[in-house]
Amino acid sequence: MLKSEHIFLPDGTEVQYTIRGTGIPILVFHGGHSNCFEEFGYRELLESGCSLITPSRPGYGDTSRELGESFAKACNAYVMLLDELGLEQVHVLAISAGGPSGIYFAAYYPERVRTLTLQSAVTDELISPTDKTQRMAVNLFRPGVERFTWKLMGSMSKRFPTFILKHMAPSFSTLSWSEVMTYLKEEDVEAFCAMNNRQRSGYGFMIDLVQSRRDLVEDMKSIKCPTLIMHSKHDQTVPLKHAHRANAHIPHAQLCILDTWGHLIWIGKGSEQVDSEYLAFIYRNEDSKEK
Repeated sequence: MLKSEHIFLPDGTEVQYTIRGTGIPILVFHGGHSNCFEEFGYRELLESGCSLITPSRPGYGDTSRELGESFAKACNAYVMLLDELGLEQVHVLAISAGGPSGIYFAAYYPERVRTLTLQSAVTDELISPTDKTQRMAVNLFRPGVERFTWKLMGSMSKRFPTFILKHMAPSFSTLSWSEVMTYLKEEDVEAFCAMNNRQRSGYGFMIDLVQSRRDLVEDMKSIKCPTLIMHSKHDQTVPLKHAHRANAHIPHAQLCILDTWGHLIWIGKGSEQVDSEYLAFIYRNEDSKEK
């Protein structure tokens, strides 16, 4: 069973993290409702010679929520983590609500970042505070309530996996249910339901909602490293306009629009392109580093 590690910082805060595999170091900023035990998209990277360093972002897992007071404070903690691990430079993989963290880190610590990849990433305000969807999400996933929400969803997912996916699919995909099912196999349904059984929101989701309001335009404009933007054209959770926004502002970025079923680009038909495109990008930039 995978065990996490902790780094304790001088100000009394801590960062929980995991390290999987050996080889090319990739610093992963996981998505919302997740933590350092995330699994989506990891297998192919590990089998291809990558090492995945995944800190739980502020408010998730055991990472101190105080680090979520600003991106500057959180990213300084990630630098301390890299120093602790003896890593001078890493590839950064920023996923979904982890997008703003990856953008900020690449912008302000260019010497530590070999490449930046945004997968299904948030690059603008995700939900307006006046939106009824946000009000419902806050009620379901606020601290003190979220563990019961996820316990119920996890239990229901085990008992009625296809039923739960069918009712949750509209929040992940712009496709109809019949169209979604042309992309997914039984093992993909199982992977979706396994996700529901490992998700927790802690204080992290509330921090994500606040931090997504930061205007990232100037941060994106200052990014110097090679950048790959990967996004499904059917993403409902984080609409495709987020990818186009990043592509418009990050210099020399490469945009890869995917034909996958929706936000979770690591499962279902088309997910093999995610693996192949990302690994090609990583190795291409590893080769250029050696020259």
